[in-house]
Parts: sequence; C-alpha cells; structure tokens
Amino acid sequence: MEKWKNYIESNQERFLDELVDLLKIPSISAKTENKPDMLACANLVEKKLKEAGADKVNIYNTNGHPIVYAEKIVDATKPTVLVYGHYDVQPADPLNLWKNPPFEPVVKDGKIYARGSADDKGQFYMHIKALETMLKTNSMPCNMKFIIEGEEEVGSPNLATFVETHQDLLACNVILISDTSMIALDTPSIDVGVRGLSYIEVEVTGPNRDLHSGVYGGAVANPATILAKMIASCHDKNNHITIPGFYDDVLEISQEERAEMAKGPFNEEDYKKELGISEVWGEKGYSTIERTGIRPTLEVNGMWSGYTGEGAKTVLPSKAYAKISTRLVPKQSSKKITAALIHYFENAAPAGVTVRATEHHGGEPYQTPIDSIEFLAAAKAMFATLGKEPVPVRGGGSIPICALFEKALHKKIIFLGFGLDNDNLHSPNEKFDLANFYKGIETIPYFCQYFTELYQAKH
Repeated sequence: MEKWKNYIESNQERFLDELVDLLKIPSISAKTENKPDMLACANLVEKKLKEAGADKVNIYNTNGHPIVYAEKIVDATKPTVLVYGHYDVQPADPLNLWKNPPFEPVVKDGKIYARGSADDKGQFYMHIKALETMLKTNSMPCNMKFIIEGEEEVGSPNLATFVETHQDLLACNVILISDTSMIALDTPSIDVGVRGLSYIEVEVTGPNRDLHSGVYGGAVANPATILAKMIASCHDKNNHITIPGFYDDVLEISQEERAEMAKGPFNEEDYKKELGISEVWGEKGYSTIERTGIRPTLEVNGMWSGYTGEGAKTVLPSKAYAKISTRLVPKQSSKKITAALIHYFENAAPAGVTVRATEHHGGEPYQTPIDSIEFLAAAKAMFATLGKEPVPVRGGGSIPICALFEKALHKKIIFLGFGLDNDNLHSPNEKFDLANFYKGIETIPYFCQYFTELYQAKH
C-alpha cells in the first residue's frame, strides 16, 4: 500500500495542474448563460476519467445539464464502489468580495482558491486520481463506478429519473460521496448524516407600480416592510421556528447522544473570532454544534426590493422578494415542510398586498449507521492515512440525492469528505487545502481495500 503514497507524491504537481484546469470552467448550473460552460466541464470530466483508466465513459444528456458516467470493472466477483460527485458550482456573487477572480485559481499558503475548489470539484477529483493511482500501481482491489452530475446546486432535478431508469448500470455494493467536511486532518471525522432541504421563493406585491414615498407613504402598504415582518415572525424570542407543524416529525436526539457529540473538539471563542461575530445565535437550549447538526433551521438566503443602486431614490416599492431555505433533520419531509412554508407565507400577509410563494427544490435528510462494514471501512482508511480514529459527526449541509440513491439502489452511503467547515462554501474566496486534497487521494484506495476485505468476509 506504500506504493499508493509514493505514486501520489511523485504526481502531485500534475494532479494540481489538472484540478486548476477544472476549476477554470465557470460551470454555474443556476445561470442559463453558463450552459456552454456546463457542457465544457462535463467533457473535461469525461476526458479525465478516460485518462485515469476507466474502461467505459459516457455523457448522458438530461432535460438539464449532462451526467457523466464511468466504470472500471476489474473482477466481476469483487464488490463495486459507486462514486457520486457534482461538477456544477454555486454562483460566485458577490464578485467584489473575492480577493482573486473566482474562476482564476490561485495557490497560496498551501490552499487553492477558486469557486468549486472544495464544493465539489476538488473532492470528486480526488476519486478520479485515486482510480488512476490504483490502476497505475496494479493494485485495484475492487470495481469502481462514477456518476458525476451537473445539477446538485439546483436540487438535482433530473438525477432522480436517471437513477431510477439506470439501476442496472449503477448497481453497486456501496455509494461513496466526498461532498462533506471533516474537523481537521489532525482531528479526522466522518459525517454520519446530512440534513434535508426545503427552498422557496416569496414574492409580495402591493401597488401596481413603484410610488413616491412622500406622496403615498403611510397610506399604502409597503411590500418590503410587510415581507420583513413576515420573515421576522418565523422565529419567536427563543429563536424557535413558528411555522405551524414545523417540528411535528423531528427526531429528538437522546441525552446520551448529545453527550457524545459534546465530546468532540469545539472552541466557541475561536469559532466567533473566525467568523467576526461577537456572539452565536440560535434555538434556545441547544449548543452551536447541535444547532448545525441535529436541529432544523430556517434561514433567509436573499432579499431584494425597491431601489438599491447608488445614491438615494425615495420610492415605495411595488414588489419585494425573498429566498428562504430550511434545513431538515431525520423524519422530516421536504414536501411537507415546503407545503407548510408556502401556506404560512400566503396566509400571513395583511390586506393591501398579495403573496405568491413557489418551491425551488428540496431533498430529504439522510443518516449512515456507524455499526456497518461501510462505516468501518471508512474509519479504518482514515486511521491508515491520518493515524487517528475518526469522530462520527452530523453534517449541517444537504445532499438531496442521498435518500433517492438508497431507495433506488438499496445500498448505503458513506461520506468521506476532506473539506473543512471554513472552506467558504457558497461564499467568496472558497478554498481547498492541498494537504487535504492529497490525503483524500491517498485515503480512497484504503477505503476500497478495506471495504473489499470486509465485504468478502461477510459474504
């Protein structure tokens, strides 16, 4: 197994150059003007999978952006690992807050800065380079398949159909995802769950045009004010969400499990200092770690209305908008919560305005059992490369496709993430530590080896 490490070390510079090429492509799935970039990125992923040694590589068109599929079958009697990742990235706005252009990657202080570096190009590319490493060293312990999509950041609207209609193609024994984070290389951890998601947009309409705020102010309802009040009413004084029925299905965590979570390393003062805040905020009765892992949340992702340009313009706006998302925990249903959100906003407005609430996308929460051979293989792999037993933690983010994968393929998902919470995902100056990138490439072959051994021993 030492030859894996040697091969990676001797090819580090090339691996990084290839990642830079991938990061240069502005594959923003949410923007129609980037559709050509999406295709260019899919083509590059296809090319790199072929170069890494995959035998069968295809691009599948969808009603949205393409899906890249690849496989390397070395022995039909051995287990198969299915790798999932996504080549699409979040919009880079606000551009003025980036220290360097988001699609001109910069390597500095052992980190690579670019949109998509950690979410998820750098992380899924670890798997492609791991495949190459195993094949070039004649040490491939199992079969591997890859499904790399281009719509994760917009809710994977077309992946469900693909998975359901290609179950034979995607048949596997475990699903491996690196789209999560770890505490640190010296404090390794494995996410054992991700939260679900419900995302809506709210539009409030008042008068039929923008009005003079002096002539009409005080006599006509202001949509921006009304929307702000409705949003503020979503939390009570204890920061408990007030949407009727919101907590009905929440899986409550035992005091014993909460005590185990509290043993993980976390310094609240360092947390506040890094974020530039004077105090944390959240649901009363829960710690910061619990609020971001085992509790559901509701957040405003964006608001706009009226005049926002340079200088002053005194208007009473005709419309106001907000994008609002919730993160959901086990037992909650994204469809049920979305319906509750839409009903709440459409019925909370006073006379004088109308409200239209629409769904963007959603996804279900997911949990991985820690007593499975899948988790044990991941833990052994991390111990082999990092020298410490990983801590199981609950992830705060969402990967909408997880529940669908398990339902359609009847296999468990393992999150083998090498990002960090401070990688600025979805924010300006996103980065990925190169040490994590290379350790990820080194750890994946160990996972393949240990999973194969444990799977064959069990079967």
